[in-house]
Amino acid sequence: MEIKTFGVIGAGQMGNGIAQVAAMSGLNVIMNDINTELVTKGIANITKILKRNVDKGKMTEEDKNSVLERIQTSVDLKDMAAADFVVEAATENEPLKFQIFRDLDTVCPPQVILATNTSSIPIGRIAAQTKRPEKIIGMHFMNPVPVMKLVEIIRGLVTSDETLKTTWDLTLKFGKTPAESNDYPGFIANRILMPMINEAVYALYHGVGTREDIDIVMKLGMNHPMGPLTLADLIGLDTCLAIMETLYDGFKDSKYRPCPLLRKYVEAGWLGLKTGRGFYEYK
Repeated sequence: MEIKTFGVIGAGQMGNGIAQVAAMSGLNVIMNDINTELVTKGIANITKILKRNVDKGKMTEEDKNSVLERIQTSVDLKDMAAADFVVEAATENEPLKFQIFRDLDTVCPPQVILATNTSSIPIGRIAAQTKRPEKIIGMHFMNPVPVMKLVEIIRGLVTSDETLKTTWDLTLKFGKTPAESNDYPGFIANRILMPMINEAVYALYHGVGTREDIDIVMKLGMNHPMGPLTLADLIGLDTCLAIMETLYDGFKDSKYRPCPLLRKYVEAGWLGLKTGRGFYEYK
């Protein structure tokens, strides 16, 4: 199946990054969110990144304008009827994602693949909300999307071979490297990453070290590009908590219990970089 028009649900940090990558690969993109303010903010972020690429000599002004011209904004989910492939990149909230997929199942033609950028919610649960479970798949991009090369592809219990191949080929078209995961809570990436971040939060909670010392140990001792607390702020503490709760709920194993300090910060609205305060303060 040839993909010409690519739909993205969500114009936030992940959604606008996915939209940018798709448009840079030559696809026409429909980027949807719940209101004009959010899609305008998403386009502004894409424009800022592309301008930076122009300033660094990585692309021409003409190329930048061509990419932006290929992105159509939308505040009506019915616009996804024109898409050949849709990726949902909404907030990591299970009821919200379920409703989006029920709506997309009604709006999109039956041959359209519906992918989710979920970080941890089992694909089977999402597929069960639709009448096309064989065309539901996980397409988990890493943050920041334009920079990170990995896309984790998660096959549900009844995801078809054709759906997997189309998604795999699309990932390659985007210039990304696909890796396949089976459908378990957290998949591969977050089943390994999030308990490490959660343990770093516990280390801070128990006073084992300061935030700076915890991060520098992991950076210099384990050769990580950034410390786990800085990474948590970048991902969003609300997202980290949601993933840990999915792991804890899915496995019923105490090793996945979210740290109380992580929950406390989220309840206080300290969500990281996006709110200006998490484990660190941001201007």
